[in-house]
Amino acid sequence: MEEKPLLTLAARAADEKKAEHLIALDMRGISLIADFFLIGHGNSYKQVQAIAQEIKKKAQEEGYEVKRLEGYDEAKWVLIDLGDVIVHVFHKDERHYYNLEKLWGDAGVVELETVLSY
Repeated sequence: MEEKPLLTLAARAADEKKAEHLIALDMRGISLIADFFLIGHGNSYKQVQAIAQEIKKKAQEEGYEVKRLEGYDEAKWVLIDLGDVIVHVFHKDERHYYNLEKLWGDAGVVELETVLSY
């Protein structure tokens, strides 16, 4: 995972704000949009916003450009475009509805356990 520093940074930032059921999908060869999707959720709108803010803050501190942040005010589905990594932070109810994991079922799952057990 260390060869994917931006994904690691985003996953750790989300974990710091207690994002639940974090999963990373390897989108290389499947989508031209990004190399990885990071998907997680919060249990309240405030938590969704806190997770998104932390990811944005940590990325900027490390010199990464946040290309786009959408959905922050409603906090149902916040998309953070970091270029090679796109982060999807859902409210728990919305995550089940959109089910991106199933939609992108051809993508491989990236192991996050070692990154988050520090």
